[in-house]
Amino acid sequence: MVSSSSLERPPSVDKFLSSAAASHLVERYGRKSVTQALRAMLDSLRKTYQADKTSLPSMEGLIEELEQRLTEQAVFSLRRILNLSGTVLHTNLGRALLPREVLNTVVDVASSATNLEYDLISGKRGDRDTHIESLICDLTGAEAATVVNNNAAAVLLVLNTLAYGKEVPVSRGELVEIGGSFRIPEIMSRSGCILVEVGATNRTHLKDYRLAITNNTTLLMKVHTSNYEIRGYTNEVPPSEVATLAHDNNLYFINDLGSGSLIDLSRYGLPDEPTISSAIDEGADVVTFSGDKLLGGPQVGIIVGKKELIKEIKANPMKRALRVDKMTIAALFEILKLYEDPDRLAQHLPTLRYLTRTLDELDDLANELIMPLTKTLENFAEVSITSVESQIGSGSLPLERLQSKAICIITRSDSTLRTLAAAFRALPLPVIGRIHDGTLLFDLRTMEDTAEFIDQLSHLDMTVSPP
Repeated sequence: MVSSSSLERPPSVDKFLSSAAASHLVERYGRKSVTQALRAMLDSLRKTYQADKTSLPSMEGLIEELEQRLTEQAVFSLRRILNLSGTVLHTNLGRALLPREVLNTVVDVASSATNLEYDLISGKRGDRDTHIESLICDLTGAEAATVVNNNAAAVLLVLNTLAYGKEVPVSRGELVEIGGSFRIPEIMSRSGCILVEVGATNRTHLKDYRLAITNNTTLLMKVHTSNYEIRGYTNEVPPSEVATLAHDNNLYFINDLGSGSLIDLSRYGLPDEPTISSAIDEGADVVTFSGDKLLGGPQVGIIVGKKELIKEIKANPMKRALRVDKMTIAALFEILKLYEDPDRLAQHLPTLRYLTRTLDELDDLANELIMPLTKTLENFAEVSITSVESQIGSGSLPLERLQSKAICIITRSDSTLRTLAAAFRALPLPVIGRIHDGTLLFDLRTMEDTAEFIDQLSHLDMTVSPP
């Protein structure tokens, strides 16, 4: 039996580990983990004891504290959360969600040896791109394709391969900043090419590109401003005209589409966004785009284009540093297969399903939640249903908004509101909303399981301190 009386001095590590009470911790977490956590706890305890000679906890108390420390250390910090922020493709919350059925293929290849780079027919070394290249080409109309770990890497690799030490004219209005404060000029600099800014921020003309072409120019590039839009007195040169100018001067034309859509979103009642196939039809020699934005797949950067250029890009030694693993390839393959059946795509692809939800469906979700939330928060807040606007997110269609429904929570003070937001984030399944105009909003566009949300309301702790 563990003693519940206070200790006279901190115990030694060996004495603690040899106690019967510590044996179950060693069995559960391993001797190494328990020893490390124990040393850290005892070091802290000795410093406190030596500083003010406060009474020491009992052995029972030390066991409880050590177990709590070990439990916290064992919890994976990357957790499931419920995104009710109103941003469908939220960069900080992991962007696109994969369908559950996709994960079966991922688990199969993750838990087994595979023919990742092995040709089963010849018995010789293969190319990992072969598992997805033909499917990408079928969906985009490109001659060839390769995949790296994100779109920034795709742009970096393309420029390093085709324009190292060479000049690349780009419109000033397209020198975008992407997530994490990374900017196109910085990526171009790291690639080894020389950025030549043309035109003005709001107006660029074809002659600006023409005047920038020198003997050291190897390609022209357009960057789709997917995360902002300039309005008013503006002019942008269409990709087809830049392509013609490039080819007339024996240059390549590269089109970085960023968010990248494989389908015409207008058929689903959504705002128009350039498609990869249209970019190729407009004359691009190489197109780069993301896999985890509008495409709705895993984080990848996809490079499509002319066969000889893709071959050259794949031969770059940097490609090995940027390549994707077998699990990513498996996930991307299953997502791309869904696009072969566009009539049922919205049923199977979470991103498209969220973007196309009707207000009636969102009203039904709100009505399921309003009473349980009202009862739970009756002493803290007023709860109602309100109309809001969702955004697509991750730099996709930045000015477009989707009419949506949200749970609106109003408290008596700003501090109570922030405490409440912190309490929802502290739930077993953390709930992420947004604070707007003195209210906490839970946008229901991305709500999947109302029962799971309701069941955990009993764990809501209003004593949680906000940051």
